[in-house]
Amino acid sequence: THKDLEDTISPERGATHKVLEQVAGFLRRELPIRLAHRIQELDDVPYMKEMPCVIEVKKLYTQSFLELVEMENKIMNPDQEESFARLVETIYNRHSKVLVQMARGAYEFRDAVRNGQFPELSKDKAAVGFSQMESTHEFLDEFYMCRIGIRVLIGQYLALRQPPMEHYIGIICSRTSPYEIVKRAIDDASFMCVRKYGDAPEVMITGKLEQTFPYVPTHLHYIMLELLKNSMRATVDWHGIDAMDFPPIKVVIADGDDNEDVVIKVSDEGGGIPRSNMKKIWSYLFTTADPAIQHGMVALNQADDHAIDSPLAGLGYGLPISRSYCRYFGGDLSIMSMEGHGTDAFVYLRRLGNTPEPVPV
Repeated sequence: THKDLEDTISPERGATHKVLEQVAGFLRRELPIRLAHRIQELDDVPYMKEMPCVIEVKKLYTQSFLELVEMENKIMNPDQEESFARLVETIYNRHSKVLVQMARGAYEFRDAVRNGQFPELSKDKAAVGFSQMESTHEFLDEFYMCRIGIRVLIGQYLALRQPPMEHYIGIICSRTSPYEIVKRAIDDASFMCVRKYGDAPEVMITGKLEQTFPYVPTHLHYIMLELLKNSMRATVDWHGIDAMDFPPIKVVIADGDDNEDVVIKVSDEGGGIPRSNMKKIWSYLFTTADPAIQHGMVALNQADDHAIDSPLAGLGYGLPISRSYCRYFGGDLSIMSMEGHGTDAFVYLRRLGNTPEPVPV
C-alpha cells in the first residue's frame, strides 16, 4: 500500500487515543506486507544472499514479521494499542543497525568476488565487473528505499505517542531550518575530521539562512553530514595534512517562495573525482576507504546506522543512501566534479505535504 505523506501531517498537535488506534491499525496491516517483501527480496538476490551479514538481516526481518502476525488482527482499545506500540518500538530498535549490516554484506560480497568465490563474476580481473552489477545495485537501492519507508512509518507513529513538541508533528518539523541543521552537521563532521587528521577545513554558509520548511530534520542532518565528511576528507587528503591553510568548504542555501525545491550546494576544493569514477560513487560496491578501515568496520559489531564514531570513510554507502533519503520525499542529490580542482554536491529537497512514497510496498 502506498502511503501519501500528506496523511502524516495534521494540524493536530496531540494525537488522541482514537488517532493512535487508527495509525496502529494501519501499521498492523501494512508492516507485515512490507517486511514479507523484504524477506523475499533477501532470499532472491543473487550471490549477496549467501553473505553472512545478509543472512543475519534476513533473520531479523523474519523475526519481526512473525511477531507482528501473532498480534491481534484489529486494534480496538488503548491496551491493545499500548501493546502494539511496545512491539513496534522493539522492532524499530532491533533494525537500527540494518543499514550498516547490509553495507557489511556488500563488503563481504566484494571480498568474495576478489577471492574467487564466484568465478563467473571475476573472469575479467582488470575490470572487476561486479562493480557494475546492475541487478545488485537495483536490489540495494530498492531495499534501502523501502527500509526508509518502514522506519518513517514506525518513527512517525512512535513520535505521535510522545508529548507534543513545538513545530513538530511526529518526526516532521514544520519549521526545519537548513541553516541550523548544516551548522550541527559541520560540528559533527569537524569532530570526525579533527579526530582523524588533527585539523579540519573551515566551512562557510551563505544564502537564505532564515529559511524554514516542513521536513524531517534527522534525514537532512544525515545527508549534510555525509556530504561534509566527504568534502573535509577530500580537502585534507588533496592539500596534505601539513598544509598551512585549507581552502574553505562553501555551503549555499538557495530558496524562494516560488522555487520548486529548497536547494543546498556543498562546494569543496578537494581535487575532484575522476570522470571514470563518477558512476561508481553511487554504487554500494565501491569505496575509496582504506581496506584496513573497511575490515575494521566489518569486525565492529556495535556500530549504529548514523553514528559519528564511525571513520570518515567506511563501507561505501554514504552517498547512495543520502540520495535515497532525498528521493524518498521527492527530492534528489547530484554531484558535479572537476578533477584537479574540486566537487559540487547539490541537494534538492521537496517541501513535505503532498509527496507520495516512491516505493513499491
